[in-house]
Amino acid sequence: MTDPIPADDLVSLLGRWAVGRGPLYLLLAGRLRALVEEGAIPPGCPLPAERTLAARLSVGRGTVVGAYERLREEGRVTRRQGSGTRVAPGPSPALPSPGRAAHSSRFLALFDPAPGTLALTCAAPDSPPPELRASYGRAVARLATLSDDIGYHPAGHPELRAAVAARFTRRGLPTTADQVLITNGAQQALALAVRCNVAAGDTVLAERPSYPGALALFGEAAASVRTAPVGPEGLDAAALLPAMAELRPALTYLIPSFHNPTGTLISPLHRRRIAAAAGESGLLVVEDETTVDLGFHGDAPAPLASFPGGGRVLTVGSLSKLAWGGLRVGWVRGHTADIDRLARVKALDDLGGDVLGQLAAADLLADPDALIGRRRAELRAHHDHLTAGLDRLLPDWCYWRAAGGQSIWVRLPHGDAASLAQVALRHGVALLPGGAMVPDGGAAEWMRLPFIAPPATLDTAVRRLRSAWDAYTGAGSPRATTAPALNAIAV
Repeated sequence: MTDPIPADDLVSLLGRWAVGRGPLYLLLAGRLRALVEEGAIPPGCPLPAERTLAARLSVGRGTVVGAYERLREEGRVTRRQGSGTRVAPGPSPALPSPGRAAHSSRFLALFDPAPGTLALTCAAPDSPPPELRASYGRAVARLATLSDDIGYHPAGHPELRAAVAARFTRRGLPTTADQVLITNGAQQALALAVRCNVAAGDTVLAERPSYPGALALFGEAAASVRTAPVGPEGLDAAALLPAMAELRPALTYLIPSFHNPTGTLISPLHRRRIAAAAGESGLLVVEDETTVDLGFHGDAPAPLASFPGGGRVLTVGSLSKLAWGGLRVGWVRGHTADIDRLARVKALDDLGGDVLGQLAAADLLADPDALIGRRRAELRAHHDHLTAGLDRLLPDWCYWRAAGGQSIWVRLPHGDAASLAQVALRHGVALLPGGAMVPDGGAAEWMRLPFIAPPATLDTAVRRLRSAWDAYTGAGSPRATTAPALNAIAV
């Protein structure tokens, strides 16, 4: 018999079902119908009880009843008093389980904004900066000078590999070009690290909360994800280090520098301890440095691999957060044996990335200081603008002030963020609930709010959030709790 699909997993699969014209019960029925047809909800799968799903979607029970009844009339579900509602029997498709599908659905939903909706789901620049446009201009001119180059560079264009290596060396981590693999963004670098080092059932250790793209990869790999908490001061190293020793994970994934989603920073002392622990135990650590240049004060922190014992650290980075996500250029730095292994696997997928983009990235990395300085100043100002707006219009919401990055971690005083997100869609704003950023579906009262948009857009977003919060709390469905003091909040 097929296991029931948990209500939280179904909510993730439903995505932005309520955006559209027509009664809510028809919109819900339409999205459920599509999930059944796609095989994302398998034949015979019991669906959540009407009241349970209604509470998670922040709609009346009648909306769910109406949707289920419409699907029953179409023969897509069966309904019996006392045994609930389940998908009609049929051949079982060879698709991932609902839980694993929910991981990827949550991640893909970050990049699918509905028309007319302010998307507070994906934290990334929305246009290329002038420095990148200038670098592309020079890269196009370079194409006229290329000769004896067929354009296939499986490990990356030599100029970009050298530029990335030089960047690490300037930061105190001596690196040669053969220690660098160029990838199609940081996401491909993470995917390669998981593919080469994690088998089904292996343990992966990560921060809680963490980047949803990494969690989706761990879910697809059928790994067992264990976590160490992140607090207002950053990762709890006192919890991480014993977990590494006890669990001996196949991979430990960390974002030490301006953590996604909390914007926190790990201290040099904790970096040293983590690198030493990895070196002593021979455990692989993947350090995600995608946001390393986005600190509000000071230079980029030292990579984990620069500390004693850091030889087992793979350092992943990209220009997607500093420059633009459309520049699909990332990298991974590590021991030459590790890089060679990753490069062999990558070559089977794509034979190398786009040469023009790599030449533009190499040009940009030759002198990135002006871009870094401007992005830091903008993000610091936008962070302060967003938090001031929250203090003014939503003073009972708690948040951690970020040390850098592009988002803050916000806790609701009561209720849960997944249900609020359903209401917020109907008020023109898309949210990323905290449950998408923890592997066990916890952190229900948390959400990530990015602050990359211009101040006027942030003002509009906060006003819409206030309207959504008023509608959500006015429904009487959330259960009131007392928010703890900000310095006592833990995930």
